Amino acid sequence: MIRFFVEIWESFNIALRSLSTNRLRSGLTMLGIIIGIVTVTAMITIINGLENAMDNSLALLGTNAIYVQKTDWFTEPNERSRQWSRPDLREDLADYIRERSEYAVAIAPLVQTSRTIRYKDRALTGVFLQGSTPEIASVDVMELSDGRWYNDLDNLVARNVAVIGKTVSESLFPSERAVGKIIRIGGKRFEVIGVLKEQGRFFGLISFDEQAQIPLRTLQRHFGRFRSTTIKVNAASSETIPLLEEELQGIVRAARGLDVFEEDNFAINKTGAFRDQLANIKAVVYGIGIFLTGLALVVGGIGVMNIMFVSVKERTREIGVRKAVGASRRAILSQFLIEAVLVCIAAGAVGIMLSMGITAIVNQFVPASFATGTVLLAFSICVGVGVIFGVVPAWNAARMDPIDALRYS
Repeated sequence: MIRFFVEIWESFNIALRSLSTNRLRSGLTMLGIIIGIVTVTAMITIINGLENAMDNSLALLGTNAIYVQKTDWFTEPNERSRQWSRPDLREDLADYIRERSEYAVAIAPLVQTSRTIRYKDRALTGVFLQGSTPEIASVDVMELSDGRWYNDLDNLVARNVAVIGKTVSESLFPSERAVGKIIRIGGKRFEVIGVLKEQGRFFGLISFDEQAQIPLRTLQRHFGRFRSTTIKVNAASSETIPLLEEELQGIVRAARGLDVFEEDNFAINKTGAFRDQLANIKAVVYGIGIFLTGLALVVGGIGVMNIMFVSVKERTREIGVRKAVGASRRAILSQFLIEAVLVCIAAGAVGIMLSMGITAIVNQFVPASFATGTVLLAFSICVGVGVIFGVVPAWNAARMDPIDALRYS
């Protein structure tokens, strides 16, 4: 056992000296492996980033939420134009569902638009504006950092009050308290009665902190009564979502007077639809990534094998001398096999460092992290490539006859 470890250590030192002597050649050999490692780690990082973004974003929409709307979230362009011709949904549908639903635990009608919000000489354009009933606070589980939520009386008399997001508050009131101030939303005067806690971004793109929540009747009075309403319904748990979906379909069909042969003139959207879309994206990314990774690793592996054959040829006399003084086949085999593996591991280390830079870039758009498992996978691939493509040259070196090797010139 001691002899075995001595041989491995000696082979390791010889391999290091050989690589340091031929730095340029070793670097060129590493290129294919580097590209393969960067591809596979970047693919995993992007997929992990998408999944993290999905989890965070669905939490903003509501993981147990179902949306009864006029149109589907994901549909073909020609189908969407047909769906837009459907009759609008009205807020009284929420009361109809509330009276008849067994599986709904929270229901709120909501209408959405966007407007510019101003305070004195400061302005924020394209702010997401949502009108709803006070139940929306429990449906969306919105928490306030300051102030209060609007109540039933505020909605009943269409009072001009607003609860604003954190970004809106920080942009319009950088050095003063927002609650109690008068702002203008779309040119109309509103009193700020509350500020939401930070919520984050949807897929790293749409900020949920650039919003304002106002009573539903206030929005209808100032910004249009004839907008289609969305009914957001929460299930008690993910297990009851299918039951709630089936129940909602029957309730809404009854509310809209559809007979058994008529198709739905409404849509029931679930946050799970985003996961279905992500699954399609993941399949494409995996397919492209695996193809490019495999191609790069095969090319890199062939490069490693070729260089190892050259290295064996150049050091034929050295092999003969080592064998003449008693080196075993195992020692020669391990020497060149370790050299091939070291080339691949060095390439893997460079590839991982480059991948960390890619992760930092991806993280600017979606949450991404470089997991320990990804590093272990990358080095495992490197060792595998080194062994697979280095074993044949190493075996050829180990099988050389010492007399023939010493005669080589």
